Amino acid sequence: MKILKFTKPYRLKDFKFSLLISVLALTCLGIMVIGSAKQSVQGRQIIGLVIGLIALAVVSMIDYVWILNLQWILYGLTIAMLLAVRFFGRDVNGATRWIDFGFTTFQPSELAKILLVLFFAKYIMNHEDEITKPVTIIKAVLLMAVPCFLIYKQPDLSTTISIVLVFCVMMYVGGLGYKFIGIFLLITVPAAVILLSLIVHSDIDILQGYQETRILAWLQPEKYSSDEAYQQNNSIMAIGSGRLTGKGLNNNTTTSVKNGNFILEPQTDFIFAIVGEELGFVGCCIVIGLLLLIVIQCMRIGMRAPDTGGRIICCGVAAQIGIQSFINISVATGLFPNTGIPLPFVSYGMSSLVSMFIGIGLVLNVGLQQKKYK
Repeated sequence: MKILKFTKPYRLKDFKFSLLISVLALTCLGIMVIGSAKQSVQGRQIIGLVIGLIALAVVSMIDYVWILNLQWILYGLTIAMLLAVRFFGRDVNGATRWIDFGFTTFQPSELAKILLVLFFAKYIMNHEDEITKPVTIIKAVLLMAVPCFLIYKQPDLSTTISIVLVFCVMMYVGGLGYKFIGIFLLITVPAAVILLSLIVHSDIDILQGYQETRILAWLQPEKYSSDEAYQQNNSIMAIGSGRLTGKGLNNNTTTSVKNGNFILEPQTDFIFAIVGEELGFVGCCIVIGLLLLIVIQCMRIGMRAPDTGGRIICCGVAAQIGIQSFINISVATGLFPNTGIPLPFVSYGMSSLVSMFIGIGLVLNVGLQQKKYK
């Protein structure tokens, strides 16, 4: 039986320092904005950065092929963590998403995003030649449905949606053709339209009460301007008020969204509103540009991966960062209904930050083993 070593001899010149620098630049910018939004939590985010860097360094040195061979252990760990949240989780504002360790809290769904990328990278790699077969697709969907259901019941619809979208991207990169993507769109787009119509014009309870109200507030912001649409409307005004260069970090104007209490917990889901208000259009472009650069670099590394598993890992991490960023910024700018999902590397949250650093560490390891082209 072949025994794989968990490390390999790597060359320093193959380490993708450009990706690491981009991630560090965005994270440091996020720490500054978090400190401006809520000074009391800035120190914890710095601790998260230190832990994340250690995790990144360790993971980047571990052979991703060795990790992928632990696929069922990773899947079992994911389910175990999500079940632990369900039975022993801490309730915060009606949502049970965290495990309280006393000295800190941990949000398993954030780590689950990365663990599921690893699991399905191996699954797709093992079924590469039969990825278009209905049995392979159905098995993959069922395996994805279990963790998604547990996350949805927390309740956390936004994370569920992002994981499902990343799963679709990974299946497509793994070889699922345009035919299946077209069928998926033909089903989901009309279903989404019907869902919105039923929410607006019917008394049928399809989603949980607060979820339906948020969609209604997005569709009719004037009607809900004093309650559900309040934060989103203020976020849009805050971003616009920053104009070109913003009001500056740590400003003390009483009309700002952080000082005027116009947005609850601005350091998390609506951190982009703080970026827009305090750093202006220039700051928003820098944040979006760095996020785009990170996604592109992950994809470029994936294109030169030595095997399908490495390619899927890179594309999965890139998709997670890209989709999550798109949803977060769309909520802050009013393009999507209000839903809680962090902006990668920018929003406050140690679980999210450390998990994203682990994902980048995996991509860096793939980069250390990339194909050598003459």
